Amino acid sequence: MPLPGRSEPVLLLGPLLRHVDPVSATVWVETDRPCEVEVLGRRARTFTVSGHCYALVLVEGLEPGSVTPYEVHLSTDGGEGRRVWPDPGSPFPASRIRTPGRPGPFTIAFGSCRYATPSTVDASEGIPPDALDTYAARLLEQPESEWPDALVLLGDQIYADELTPETRRWLSLRRQQPAPDDAQVDDFEEYTRLYAESWSDPQVRWLLSTVPSSMIFDDHEMIDDWNTSAAWRRTVTGADWWTRRICGGLVSYWVYQHLGNLSPQELAEDRTWAAVRDHPDDAEPVLQAMAEAADRDPRSVRWSYVRHWGEARLVVVDSRAGRVLEESTRSMLDEDEFAWVEAAMRRAVDEGVEHLVLGTSLPWLLPHAVHEIERWNATLNRRHHGRPLGWVSEQLRQAADLEHWAAFGDSFERLGRALLAVARGEHGRAPATALVLSGDVHHAYAAELVHPDGLVGRVHQLTVSPLHNQAPHPIKVGFRIGWSRWARRLTAGVSRLARVRPSEVDWAKRAGPYFGNQLGELVLHDRDASFRLFVTDREEGRDRLRLVADLPLSAAATAEVTG
Repeated sequence: MPLPGRSEPVLLLGPLLRHVDPVSATVWVETDRPCEVEVLGRRARTFTVSGHCYALVLVEGLEPGSVTPYEVHLSTDGGEGRRVWPDPGSPFPASRIRTPGRPGPFTIAFGSCRYATPSTVDASEGIPPDALDTYAARLLEQPESEWPDALVLLGDQIYADELTPETRRWLSLRRQQPAPDDAQVDDFEEYTRLYAESWSDPQVRWLLSTVPSSMIFDDHEMIDDWNTSAAWRRTVTGADWWTRRICGGLVSYWVYQHLGNLSPQELAEDRTWAAVRDHPDDAEPVLQAMAEAADRDPRSVRWSYVRHWGEARLVVVDSRAGRVLEESTRSMLDEDEFAWVEAAMRRAVDEGVEHLVLGTSLPWLLPHAVHEIERWNATLNRRHHGRPLGWVSEQLRQAADLEHWAAFGDSFERLGRALLAVARGEHGRAPATALVLSGDVHHAYAAELVHPDGLVGRVHQLTVSPLHNQAPHPIKVGFRIGWSRWARRLTAGVSRLARVRPSEVDWAKRAGPYFGNQLGELVLHDRDASFRLFVTDREEGRDRLRLVADLPLSAAATAEVTG
């Protein structure tokens, strides 16, 4: 809806630099009214969803390895555009598009779980400095050549079920009744508030305008424990508010995150995007139908996608929406989706990439004791389904969030076999590394496969979470215990007593666990790879990032790094 008293279109949110390849880029914006958006001479008309206006501008004809500053202009009725980005008084460098193809290392910044933005969080919550905010400020002090080439956000960019005091006040006004402390958003309009709150922060807004971002959802973008189990789903889908909630969440995710994940070719082939462009004045019915179908039949929409970065290939895997939940056939991905992921991995090897990177919001490799507990719980749920012990196991699963890859045993092993095939060179020359990037668990660590041996490439799990949140003390204690040798022996013994099938793979912790707000960097150069982890702290009244781990990933095995 147009801002009162303004006769010209206004940029409300963005620009976000999204998909970037050697010759093209997409730029996403939200405006206050229908208009044309221009970036580097390319124009796109906005589309409208429930009174909110958005555009995705496709910029083509770029040179590989080039750096191109850009501005955003808005216009109405085909007139001359007015510059709305950057702001004339901005203290930040000009936003620019840097395409892959330049010599030197390729750096991927990554993390997950960002609760609102520092200015909207109550000081009484005691949340440490925002890692994404602090990272943006750090880049301003570095030469542009040292800025990351990509930013991967691995879930929970917003929290639909944990609201700031400011958003609760806004909800009270909208709903005309006080919003309780545990209030949650209900529909698309309320979801738009969360994205505005999170992405309006000046430092983060500049960062997202100049570093290409790739995103995938996790549960808090919809609701805590989303798709934990068939029992959870039967309960929640029976509630009268569920359709509004899931459709608001999926439509907003499609608009704010998923659309920018798509390459120009994928955009050209995407039926939902085509339908939106056919109905730009009112795309809400199109997206509502998409969301209802996606919730009813996850196979109707593929949220997973691929990024091509020269010597690196990123395959981002949806580990939430596409789950098969019935106990007898429980799987993290349905058969078609799993086959698609495996084919993308094989294709990357066939095309000679040096580093295969998988992004999945939920860690594949967990602390050993936690892994054993999840396998044990899943076995009891399946074996005693419909009986009292099965009911107790289900209550434990939901209460303790026992729903990572380990809780989907067949899927855990299948992904392991796919990674082993890559690392053994079964599909062609093995990449130097096969890396799984994840978040969710509110601590950071690096783990490496150590069994079976005989691998040509190295396989690592790199987990970084949160960007801006905190882990309660019991969580910290639990994960420290989860990595201990005695806890592993104890839980492995319990699993043997319950006749839980042992895993085909084994892994060792190489770094961590680390707590606090943090951000990871993956640095790739030819067949070399390293992982750097930064944790925020405050020194002399100034937020800063402190390097706590710098771990080689592709050289001979190194000694464990702990902090």
